[in-house]
Amino acid sequence: MEELPGFDPGPGLPPLARLGAVNAWLRERLEAKDAQLAAAGLALESARRQIAVLGERVAELERRLGRDSSTSSRPPSSDSPYVKRPRDRSLRGRSGRRPGKQPGAPSAALRRSPRPDETVVCVPSACGGCGASLAGARVAGVRRRQVFEVASPPPLVVTEYQVQARACLACGAVTAGVAPAGVSGRVQYGPRAHAVVAALACGHHVPIARAARLAGELAGLSVSAGWAAGVRRKAAARLGPFTDHVRGLLGQAGVLYADETPARAAGGLRYVHAACTPHLTALHTGDRSAAAIDAGRVLPGYAGTIMRDGYSGYGHLTSAVHAWCGAHSLRDLRELYTADPHGQAWARAMADVLLAANAAAGAARAAGLPGLTPGQLAGIRAGYQLAVDNGIHDNAARSAKLCRDGLRLARRFAASQDMILRFATDLAVGFTSNQAERDIRPVKVAQRTAGGCWRTLDGLADFAIVQSYLSTAAKWGITTLDALTQLFTTGPWLPPATAPP
Repeated sequence: MEELPGFDPGPGLPPLARLGAVNAWLRERLEAKDAQLAAAGLALESARRQIAVLGERVAELERRLGRDSSTSSRPPSSDSPYVKRPRDRSLRGRSGRRPGKQPGAPSAALRRSPRPDETVVCVPSACGGCGASLAGARVAGVRRRQVFEVASPPPLVVTEYQVQARACLACGAVTAGVAPAGVSGRVQYGPRAHAVVAALACGHHVPIARAARLAGELAGLSVSAGWAAGVRRKAAARLGPFTDHVRGLLGQAGVLYADETPARAAGGLRYVHAACTPHLTALHTGDRSAAAIDAGRVLPGYAGTIMRDGYSGYGHLTSAVHAWCGAHSLRDLRELYTADPHGQAWARAMADVLLAANAAAGAARAAGLPGLTPGQLAGIRAGYQLAVDNGIHDNAARSAKLCRDGLRLARRFAASQDMILRFATDLAVGFTSNQAERDIRPVKVAQRTAGGCWRTLDGLADFAIVQSYLSTAAKWGITTLDALTQLFTTGPWLPPATAPP
């Protein structure tokens, strides 16, 4: 019998016994090999599962890293300038309008002044043909060219109020005069000076120290950073009547736009809340709780329609009708569809339904119709429900993170259909809450210019109050400087109604 490597049965075994020993030895070797293969298979399966988990994790991290303003609630200013944006960046599609000034929009071109402050005559010194002197020659033509230039800061106008005290000739009593309202200090700046600094610090989001320097360079005001900060506080303190008045008007509006944004102040995180319309703005600070939302004294008890995002903190406002922002819904759908176009096709279908419904609602508003037809609404709801059903069906049997997100989003659309489609069932409601996002954006702009953080909570609260005033005034066509000058002269300007007549 051929010798087997590693097998030693010992000497003197009969052939039959030797075969039995060889058989037993081979069985042991086969069982050991099977055990090794089984262990290797288990290790390979474990490695495959780990690779799958890591692959899912990498895909999730890539999805998070790829988020921008088109797939999340991040502002456009947070998008990287080094990443080329895709052509189909927005699910809402292109409007078809060319960039720049639109037909019918008012022009802002520089116009020639009929009464220039200074005229300079440019006379040719000699004839271009023969070289003769042109002194006293006839003027054959004039071409006028005007240059508009900024004047140097003029010296400040100083007005002295001499408050006299006079003794009565009859009884000898001494009676003192009274200075005009607002003239209380021995030396002080006037309303216009206050308005200039407040306009820089609040209206144009310039940091306090730089606002003080700009006031000196542009208006000749030699003020300190502390004085400039005090102007913002003084402006906020004068706006109590305005704040109460605007809150009352907002309560009468049929549709309100609400939003909130985080702001870093005093080393912590706070929130600025907005309640607004196209003609009114009210901002206030707090945390993100329901109590902080109510602290604005606009939304509690409000019985109109609130256009907002999907934040659950507004859920306690049961007296109002709620509408969800379509732009937020489209961003959520786009993020899901971009990550998995084949597995999340329902997200594209849902986006198409919302876009078609928005186009139909816009056409109905433009035509002056009271609402969409029953047939149109039935078609919108049928397409909506089909997309929801597909989203739940396609994601229910899969356990990947993206599928769980897709299932959660589909169920959210199923549970919130009435709020999401409010813009189609009520044409008074717009498709997005962009009005609130535009009104609250100055908080982010001012925070960024100030180095990423508000130094004090009071400074953030004062900015929110003053910004409410300036935003409302701008919506009524009143300039920042005029609104602030009136504030520091006679008191705040008050909007006469919820909207212009």
